[in-house]
Amino acid sequence: MTSDNGRAGLARRTFLGALAAGSSAAAMAQPAQTLAARLPGSMARAGGADVPYGQPSPHEAGVQRTPSNHSGFAVWRTPLETQRGIVTPSGLHFSVHHSGIPEIDPQRHSLRIHGLVQRPLQFDVERLLRYPMVSRVHFLECAGNSAANALSPTPLDQTLGEIAGEVSCSEWTGVPLRYLLQEAGLKDTARWVVAEGADGASHNRSVPLQPLLDHAMVALYQNGERLRPSQGYPLRLFIPGFEGNVNVKWLHRLEVTDAPAFTKDESGLYTQPLADGRIERFAFHMDVKSVITHPSGRQTLPEPHGFYEIAGLAWSGYGRIARVDVSVDGGRTWTAAQLQGPVLDRAFTRFTLPWRWSGRKAELISRATDEHGRTQPLRSEWKRRYAMHSFNHYNAVQAWRVQADGRVENMYA
Repeated sequence: MTSDNGRAGLARRTFLGALAAGSSAAAMAQPAQTLAARLPGSMARAGGADVPYGQPSPHEAGVQRTPSNHSGFAVWRTPLETQRGIVTPSGLHFSVHHSGIPEIDPQRHSLRIHGLVQRPLQFDVERLLRYPMVSRVHFLECAGNSAANALSPTPLDQTLGEIAGEVSCSEWTGVPLRYLLQEAGLKDTARWVVAEGADGASHNRSVPLQPLLDHAMVALYQNGERLRPSQGYPLRLFIPGFEGNVNVKWLHRLEVTDAPAFTKDESGLYTQPLADGRIERFAFHMDVKSVITHPSGRQTLPEPHGFYEIAGLAWSGYGRIARVDVSVDGGRTWTAAQLQGPVLDRAFTRFTLPWRWSGRKAELISRATDEHGRTQPLRSEWKRRYAMHSFNHYNAVQAWRVQADGRVENMYA
């Protein structure tokens, strides 16, 4: 594909060859030095001591979550623009707190299963740790992710993390919930489960029974280590592909019922008004979505033109990503990006596309399609479906404008 903004979809060999040619020219321009003079300073002295729990390099101290606090909600967003793989470091995983992080002693914490069951049960943490566990890599996304793009009439000049950083991807390990529900014995009238956390807000949500039996786990580990407090230590409910708030943190109670409880938040905050005056309730799955992580908002391309790799992340709460198309001319033409394996079910998928930038203004857009044919809409299409003040489940395409001087800005497409 060729456009007035340069070429996308270049052969990988051509792309790497151009980069190598530039590197060779720079190397040839260096003056001759002795071998000793060329050695890095770190080789001239003994190294420092290690620490009991590994930490990032101090040179990466700027890679942090971005905080905000609105209407009593504390939100910490993942700096997606710094991520290159599909697994988010635990310390950078986004977090939303309705009433702060509770201090919970795992020796005194327990999970109670009651309601429409044959045998009400109570599990302490040590007992849960003895059950067979599974490990799965899945994304987790807040229902309100990208709310600024949904609500603001004009694009905000923000980083990708500030705009869409309420999503992350981890390896989650825990006990399949069906083991515990089957042990309790479900009554014939069981249809829903109300999950409640042990935080100050007693956050609770109603969840249909069948997805819990099919996919849910009581998660105790994230990325190979015990859950961190901001992720629900010592245990949380995890339902792959479902909006973040139903993955109840600090889980302490599961009540099996025959109908949803219409709890406070699911009757208000997580009910989505539609443009025709109706409301949408219990829309649990997060839809297909993608973002270009580089180049992205408030970054600057270091050279006025040349070869770059457009890179990004795509995900869907309904399954695997099947395709990501990228446009460098505002959506007039599209090129299929390369999906970097593994392409996992309900997890981040990394995509890349070589791009030769001409140095003129360019408009970059990614559009993901999942294995069920679900495709991201334009912002105008999404806004036609939902009421003007709606913002949950916003999955319209994210666009970036690259100015001629290399500055990258948020834009709407």
